[in-house]
Amino acid sequence: MAARVVAQLIVMGSQIVGKAFVAAYKQAAANAARGGGAGAASAKGAAEAATRKGGMTLDEACQILNIKKEAELADIVKNYEHLYKVNDSSVKGSFYLQSKVLRAKERIELERGIKIAAEKPPKPEGEAAAKAAENTSRPEPPQQQ
Repeated sequence: MAARVVAQLIVMGSQIVGKAFVAAYKQAAANAARGGGAGAASAKGAAEAATRKGGMTLDEACQILNIKKEAELADIVKNYEHLYKVNDSSVKGSFYLQSKVLRAKERIELERGIKIAAEKPPKPEGEAAAKAAENTSRPEPPQQQ
């Protein structure tokens, strides 16, 4: 009796696993037919990959930053900086919204292949900067023994 139950469980389990493999194969074949296969180098495939990596579509990113797809870089930076500052937690803003703004900017950067620098590092000024530049521009004379 126990052997019969074990045999039925094995047969039933193999049927379930077999059906799952068939369904997975059909889905993979459908994806390959649509151009979403592993070797797809189309623009649509690249956009889908960017969406998966960024976690949002380009349209969603543009809506978050309140810009159009064809917006100039200055408009993107302006809207990003404003929304980021407004949602800062120090001014009782929303950390969640601030992170969505940041992800939207990153998604647009990913799509355009550019790096948007919100804040540039300050350039050194004064005597200390001049000495540092002077020291790096000429080698030191050799030491005599």
